Amino acid sequence: MREQMQPELAGGEVLVKVIYAGICGSELSGYLGHNALRVPPLVMGHEFAGEIVALGVEARARHAALHEGQRVTVNPLAYCGRCEYCQRGLNQLCLSRQLIGAHRPGAYAEFVTAPAENVLPLPGDLSPRLGALTEPVAVAVRIAELAGPVAGEDVFIAGAGPIGLLALQTLQAKGTRRVFVSDLEPARLSMVEALGGEPVDARNSDVVKSVRSATDGRGVPVSVEAVGAAITREHCLKATRTAGMVILTGLHEETSALHVSDVIRRELTLRGSFSYSPQNFADALERLASGDIRLDPWIVVAPLAEGGIWFERLIDEPGAVAKVLLVP
Repeated sequence: MREQMQPELAGGEVLVKVIYAGICGSELSGYLGHNALRVPPLVMGHEFAGEIVALGVEARARHAALHEGQRVTVNPLAYCGRCEYCQRGLNQLCLSRQLIGAHRPGAYAEFVTAPAENVLPLPGDLSPRLGALTEPVAVAVRIAELAGPVAGEDVFIAGAGPIGLLALQTLQAKGTRRVFVSDLEPARLSMVEALGGEPVDARNSDVVKSVRSATDGRGVPVSVEAVGAAITREHCLKATRTAGMVILTGLHEETSALHVSDVIRRELTLRGSFSYSPQNFADALERLASGDIRLDPWIVVAPLAEGGIWFERLIDEPGAVAKVLLVP
């Protein structure tokens, strides 16, 4: 823990007192020195909910729906709104995007500033505890969007971390027949089963053979790589049927070797899924408010001062924990 000055509030920004801030896999990668966006010294933290304590002059004039004392969540991706990608609704691909917790100070602190247009009031009686999950749910909403029509189909997800568990649910909501989810951790495989997925034990079985055997040798039309490791990327390629799609979203390892000849010869589509659009983020908040998606009872709440302990645990052996929320 270290002390620093309260962030200065610009005219178009909102100052938020952080109530809960989640630990993301990308922050674990930054902690390990594997993430080029997160270079010390830096205040990380981009999944959060809190309470508005102040608004800049421009923010107050342009965003009448926002006010002090309001409980909110924040889309941490700041974007220009003018470039070709923003104009197409792909603000997450903005050429000048900045991420709270990477390019600017994040939510592992008492206070954080954010552009007013990125601040969303929590609807109804949605708690800040659940509101802090909006960001990772938005990632899963984007994954399901890119997966296309999967009703009645089988899908494979490599990794039962928070994104894998949330993608399981957003894909199920599209009417999938079965969703196979692999992981090394027995506790996380139990979560998969509790959420209605088909657990695949990556420690004690051959993942690719298991998925292909369950699909009459064909493989699945869509695989989602939610770890970011060479082995899980390989699993997804091999578990996907000819002319199928592999969605790559895990960022743990920035580079890894791929069997490109297999991609070519089987005409596989490799599709990156980065973050979410503003609409995905709004949809995620709505899904949380309606109770359609969950990570309970596997959410742990801990003081920010214990963040280092939880970073180490999540890296080594997370156990029956889907999300850790830190409280400043």
